[in-house]
Amino acid sequence: MQEFKTVGLFVITALAEILGCYLPYLWLREGKSIFLLLPAALSLMAFAWLLSLHPEASGRVYAAYGGVYIFVAMLWLWGVDGIRPTTWDLVGSGVALLGMAIIMFAPRPA
Repeated sequence: MQEFKTVGLFVITALAEILGCYLPYLWLREGKSIFLLLPAALSLMAFAWLLSLHPEASGRVYAAYGGVYIFVAMLWLWGVDGIRPTTWDLVGSGVALLGMAIIMFAPRPA
């Protein structure tokens, strides 16, 4: 059950980070309102806070989080950008998730 909680928290964290970066992108590249920077900043603050909720050492959390971030970014590519991930995108995401699982869930000496 702890594994599902960890992965779920990583997914929410990744969404906060991606949204926090996507909103300034809309302002800079798409000419949207500068007021998008406020929810972007709040989203990035939530991202940092969410990462702090993990009980593991920060370096391990940051390393493992990257694997989930890659997977969620591929979902964003598909759902928001409207671009279907390629087979290689999916394979790479799978490898990244495997790396995350090894880092977070491997047995450790007490």
